[in-house]
Amino acid sequence: MSRRTKIGAIIALIVLVAAGVVAFRINKKKHAATEVRLEQVTRRDLVSAVTASGKIEAKTSVDISADITGRIIQIAVREGDMVKRGQFLLQIDPAQYQAAVARAQGIVASNEAVLLQTRASRDQAQRAWNRAHQLAELGDNLIAPETAEQAKTALEVAEANYSSTKAQLDQARAGLQEARDNLAKTHLTAPITGRVVRLAVEEGEVAVPGTFSRETGLLMTIADLSVILAKVQVDETDIVRLTQRDSTEITIDAYPDTTFTGRVTKVSHSAKLTPTQTASGSNDRAVDFDVEITLQAPPPDIRPDLSCTARIVTDTRSNTLSIPIIALTVRDHEKIPNESDSAPPVDTLRAKFRKKEAEGVFVVRNGVATFRPVKTGVAGDEHFEVIDGLREGETIVAGTYQAIRDLKDGAKVRAADTTKTREAKS
Repeated sequence: MSRRTKIGAIIALIVLVAAGVVAFRINKKKHAATEVRLEQVTRRDLVSAVTASGKIEAKTSVDISADITGRIIQIAVREGDMVKRGQFLLQIDPAQYQAAVARAQGIVASNEAVLLQTRASRDQAQRAWNRAHQLAELGDNLIAPETAEQAKTALEVAEANYSSTKAQLDQARAGLQEARDNLAKTHLTAPITGRVVRLAVEEGEVAVPGTFSRETGLLMTIADLSVILAKVQVDETDIVRLTQRDSTEITIDAYPDTTFTGRVTKVSHSAKLTPTQTASGSNDRAVDFDVEITLQAPPPDIRPDLSCTARIVTDTRSNTLSIPIIALTVRDHEKIPNESDSAPPVDTLRAKFRKKEAEGVFVVRNGVATFRPVKTGVAGDEHFEVIDGLREGETIVAGTYQAIRDLKDGAKVRAADTTKTREAKS
């Protein structure tokens, strides 16, 4: 055998060995089991809840605004004071309104005097017409027809003057009442019993009516803190799950170590549209609904406008079959070797999983993961309720997210070593 032939044989042998190694590794990798976290289907108590944020408000809150323009000459309360209904709060300079009342009173007196004059003239014209009318009835020659007509015309004019003067008097009296009302508005009293939670003005400032802006005419705010609400905004995808009287847990940022309880007392039927900006830069509108929650036993020193977060319980399940949320995945239907008529009787959803994608889990038997459609119910914090598709005690793939996402139906799996994970956590 020549030297060239020997070299060629050696090279061919090396190539065959390398090809064998590569084929062995490919075959090993192809048939290697995927490392996953396994978990059995068990029964748990599940609580379905909606979380929303908002702020604390008093159920009854009154903004006291100025109805007239004037300089504030006295403020009888301070922010934080308790006040009773009818208690004096604030005085606006009444000088110009007192003058307006005096002027209106003079106009009323003048019109009353004129009314007396027109009434006397009317009565006199009435008597003259009565005499002329009697004479005309006794005989045609006792009074001239022109004289009788003049008496009748004078009576009509007198009655018109009297009616006009009476209307002017009514107008003057209405003006007097308006002036008195404006004068009364300079003396402000508390409309409800509560606490002054906001005082927006100081003595010497000019109070103006808030015709176009609520904040412009605001003087102070009084709130009845006997009933406290948590007003939160719930997203449109969750609002249909809420009903009145749902129990709620409320955490208030000002009381980090305390959790308060409450009940949903009002669910808004109209949405609040909030402009938002997406990651792509386009403008969008978030659709939220206001939900009012009445707190039970709120702290005595609570204040409006405190930030809070509510966890509203919408449904509960006791001792129900459940799976981890991470275990649920979506797959499109494919013809698979494991799909046969000998499927377990519990797999009643298999017939529906023929022409569309479905939600399901990977059930593990003898180291093989098989996708099985399931029907879920309420969602807890970490688990879904299973209504159909699984039986208690079956083993499913419960993690990791990456493994479940890449897992194929019929793939081999093996339980992950959790020792290192526990050591890392400890």
